[in-house]
Amino acid sequence: MTAIKHTLNRDVFLPNDERLIGFVHVTKVGRKKKTSFLCAALSTETPVQARVYQVKKADKTEAYKKKVTWLLRELKVVDGKSSSKETAEFDLHFEKVYKWVASSVHDKETFISCLWKLSQRYLIQKPDFLNVPRHLLEEVSRPTGSVQTTQQEDDIVTMEDDYQALTSKEETDLDQLMSECKIAISNAELFAEQLSKQLSVLDGANIHSIMGSEDQVLNLMRLLDDGIRSAETIEDKLDFYDSILQNVKDQMEVMKEKDALINTRNKNHQLLLEELDNLVKQLDIDTRHLKALTDGDLSTPGGICECTTAAHILQRCLNADIHPALNQMAAVEEQQRKFTRFSDKFGKRLAYHLNNLFIQQGNVLGETLSRQVPEFKLPPHHSAHRDLTPYADLMLWLKNSDFDCFTQLSKVYTQNLSKLYNKEIQDFLEMAKQKLGTKPDKNKLGVGLSAQARALSGSSSSLNRKMSGSVQSLNSDSISMHGSSHDLAMRHLFDQIIDKILSELEPVCLAEQDFCVRFFHLAGDISVNKEAKQEEESDDVWKPLQPSAPEVVRHMNEEVRRMMGELFPNLESELEAFVSYADRLDGFNSMYMLVRMSQHVNNAQDTGSFLSLMFASCLVKIKRNFDKFIANQIKAIQDFKVSKKSRCGIIAFVHNFEEFANQAESIFKGSDRHTHLDKSYKALVVVIYEQIVRVASESQKTPKDVVMMENFHHMYSTLSTLKIPCLESDRKEAKQIYQDNLNSYTLNLLGRPLEKLHVFFEGVQNRVATGVKPEEVGFQLAFSKQELRKVIKEYPVKEVKKGLDGIYKKTLKDLCEEENLLQVVWFSMQDEFIKQIKHYEDLINQCYPDSGITLEFKVDDVLSFFSEIAQNH
Repeated sequence: MTAIKHTLNRDVFLPNDERLIGFVHVTKVGRKKKTSFLCAALSTETPVQARVYQVKKADKTEAYKKKVTWLLRELKVVDGKSSSKETAEFDLHFEKVYKWVASSVHDKETFISCLWKLSQRYLIQKPDFLNVPRHLLEEVSRPTGSVQTTQQEDDIVTMEDDYQALTSKEETDLDQLMSECKIAISNAELFAEQLSKQLSVLDGANIHSIMGSEDQVLNLMRLLDDGIRSAETIEDKLDFYDSILQNVKDQMEVMKEKDALINTRNKNHQLLLEELDNLVKQLDIDTRHLKALTDGDLSTPGGICECTTAAHILQRCLNADIHPALNQMAAVEEQQRKFTRFSDKFGKRLAYHLNNLFIQQGNVLGETLSRQVPEFKLPPHHSAHRDLTPYADLMLWLKNSDFDCFTQLSKVYTQNLSKLYNKEIQDFLEMAKQKLGTKPDKNKLGVGLSAQARALSGSSSSLNRKMSGSVQSLNSDSISMHGSSHDLAMRHLFDQIIDKILSELEPVCLAEQDFCVRFFHLAGDISVNKEAKQEEESDDVWKPLQPSAPEVVRHMNEEVRRMMGELFPNLESELEAFVSYADRLDGFNSMYMLVRMSQHVNNAQDTGSFLSLMFASCLVKIKRNFDKFIANQIKAIQDFKVSKKSRCGIIAFVHNFEEFANQAESIFKGSDRHTHLDKSYKALVVVIYEQIVRVASESQKTPKDVVMMENFHHMYSTLSTLKIPCLESDRKEAKQIYQDNLNSYTLNLLGRPLEKLHVFFEGVQNRVATGVKPEEVGFQLAFSKQELRKVIKEYPVKEVKKGLDGIYKKTLKDLCEEENLLQVVWFSMQDEFIKQIKHYEDLINQCYPDSGITLEFKVDDVLSFFSEIAQNH
């Protein structure tokens, strides 16, 4: 333990001008593995400071470091746990209780005794020592000066170290002595014996010297005695002075403590006065404000302003931040009860006034609506909002002071306004249905719409003027009815009406939502200063807050949507009913509605608002109607029946797909919903291709190749004109099918106009294929030169021309005039016939060289035949 004490004193305390007085090896209760040292130390500087440290060994460096430091005067209680039973546990009460377990009972008692002595010596307010044996608490006198402090350090057991290190001078003398004797290290016994001899010699010399100066010694002794007596006299005087100074010091300490108490009392008195002054200011209301709460006029702007100011002051007094102890004062309780009575009375008066105002405004707006001439627009409620806006701060006060009354007022407002909004929306949509049921004037389309509606739908009108007509079903043959100018005009009118409906609903709903947020404070405690500024700038015309107010948009929540749902309970159902009505009126209306509704949904600044969610729900229904419309088109194409009495030509659904696509592209131009149209295109084209093949197979009056060739050529031309990216692969497929059927029809119709000549040369090819040399074929009887001349004579020029003329007439009969493929087919036949003639001539040159045999007609003759036949017809 001595070595540890020395190490701690040297490494931890001496570098900081401190001395280690006592220590104990401890662990915390329940943590036996984590050990440390509790150390008591004194500073070497004046005034002396006593401290208690917790010292632990660092994990990496193995060096001792101070972990926690307490001043000894912060120690409140030392609990030894038991004064009779031996236990190593003890508690130290500083700012909190620290529980320790010493390494032994003896170490614990030694450390507690050290703390007792230090507290008795250096502290005025001493800690309490509980459950500590009496023999440890011995009496210790306080130091009266630096000299006495040094003399009385023996009272502290741990004040002096058991181990004394050599000073630097002692180490130097020892090194010099050992260097003078060479055997000091090699033979220690001889070195020690030599030192003993030298010491004896020195002692003898000292004795002879002392005996030689006996008189001087006696004189010195007398002088020493006199000095001792003088010192005792001085010491007695010093003790007397020290006792006087000690009394003065004790009195000064008492005076210091009294002065501190007086300062504390004065400070407390000052704080009490300030607190009472602040309390009076917080709970004091001017009589004019109380009069405004009692008799203030709530129908004039000045009276509303006075009542609002008084209500805010009253609310501030009721919610004053008062200490709980002060709330128990009788005066404070009486004042709070007084303010509560004023608050209740004013709340009831305000609620009664606003309740009547809500009902009155609902009735006035209803009467105004009934007297006005019907107009295709939703009437604004700006005047009602403007009249109610001054009460917004009072509504916030009512919400904070009486939430039940505030909730009841909100219900009264929604109940009165919802009836009015339901009637306005029903009349508005009913007028829209009436306009759709009226035959429009081509020259004055949409004359019933207001100027604003015409401006809003101007872009739509310019797009619809480009439409070339459409059909209700792609299977319809009556293009004049479904793609007539009347249908286009009605669809143009519907596009204007649906845009007008959405454009009217949006500002009305947003204005009402904005008013509810500000008036009923649904989005939090938002200041109305900006609203007041807007009212001042707009003079007598009230304008709602624009969506540019970011705090309103950010705080939209379920409460806002709930209130809007109560104000517009039937808006979604009415709008969905109109969507269903328009869809039944004309399937193409679903396209217009899909585009228009998508624009309004995408342009919405707050996607979580009531209007955005309602529009999104209707958009889902419109999308379903659009999908149903496309499904009906597909079903109509699949149900197409082939006529058994007439030629097929261009099938009705193929012809009508072009008009459908042209009108759909005009409707969806620039819309982000074009992807839905692309999917519909893909589905329609796949079904059209399948049904073309079916119709071609079932057609009895027109060859299959002709039906396939003409209709796929028409689809290829349509898709090339439209240039729809998603149908590029289908366009290439249509072109390939058209080419394949053109070649097939050409070969089948052309057939073998030179039948016998074809059979003869086919036999020649077979002989060459079996290994017969070309020049030896003519030596066979069946393929001799005589047989070749005989066959050639059967096809003179006149006979060839007659056969080609018959083929042209057959082609003219099979093809329809609408697709205009006659010249294409005729040129294809010309190329194919010339290929056959050239093939025959090549075989004659190979198998019958130098025979002089040739066909009776040349390629130029064939070209002239084809040209002449085409010109004649």
